[in-house]
Amino acid sequence: MCSLCGVLLNESWAEQGGDRRARALRLRLLNRLLSHYGLRLDETTDDVREAVMGVLRASLSQKGYEVSRNVMRLNRFLGDLVGGPAILGEWSYIFCVFGSPSTTDPWGWQLFGHHLSLNCLVIGGHMVLTPAFLGAEPAYADSGPFAGISLFEDEERLGLALMRSLSSVQQRTAIVAHAMMGGDLPPGRWHFADHLHLGGAHQDNRIVPFEGLRASEMSALQRRNLLDLVAAYIAPMPSGPYAARMSEIERHLAETHFCWIGGFDEVSPFYYRIQSPVAFIEFDHHSGVFLTNPEPAKLHVHTIVRTPNGNDYGVDVLRQHYAHAHKVQIS
Repeated sequence: MCSLCGVLLNESWAEQGGDRRARALRLRLLNRLLSHYGLRLDETTDDVREAVMGVLRASLSQKGYEVSRNVMRLNRFLGDLVGGPAILGEWSYIFCVFGSPSTTDPWGWQLFGHHLSLNCLVIGGHMVLTPAFLGAEPAYADSGPFAGISLFEDEERLGLALMRSLSSVQQRTAIVAHAMMGGDLPPGRWHFADHLHLGGAHQDNRIVPFEGLRASEMSALQRRNLLDLVAAYIAPMPSGPYAARMSEIERHLAETHFCWIGGFDEVSPFYYRIQSPVAFIEFDHHSGVFLTNPEPAKLHVHTIVRTPNGNDYGVDVLRQHYAHAHKVQIS
């Protein structure tokens, strides 16, 4: 993989790195500007960082914790590739706590940085873990201290398997466009920062029309495969909230839509979205930001999970809590 990344990287950071340096500086400044609060993990002690990771371990499933940590590790791998580990580091993230940790009262936390944004609300035994954004560029490492780490393999493999299991008629219904950039994409569908994502930053409670193939038009096996794909995105939740969330999604399975952009052979990049009244999941292969591939490639992945219709950040759960427990109506 390093040889591939070597092709994608500029030949010399010193000679051709002006754009990349500027991009990295903008990223650093953006983190500062957007973060008027929170604890920068790269500016604190090992003990404090370990305490923060303890919150993640206690809140997430084992898989959720490992995926989050591996996003952070691959961020450092990217920093080493481009010669900027002080900016793209393992600990270049900001952690915030909202309220006081409690077994009864609402509280939550946020972990934010490059390719990682987790928002967790806890009320008693209830948990909301959206919006959740995880990504990596590149999505795997084959050298250095993090060699062997690879992310989003299940999300890619299961998505492809579902798409390939569809009949030609079903595929025609699912496919929104064949091109990832330009071509037959609808005008304005591609965004310079979010690419094909519709649920990116600053898109809270965006109303997105359903597209693609309804699960009610799938076979029983295809619906099972769709749920297996959804489960890969819900897996970061601990067992109780995971079971509750999957049950909620399954209750709305007939209303769930699956859409696709791009090819579905072994090498083509692609985008897909799973959307229902209670779930909004996106997978997208991106072009290079710090690497220099001008078109989307499988080594740069972004994933987004949201809870539509007002429950990102647990807003609707929080509203219900205050209405029932405190007799307070909040808008």
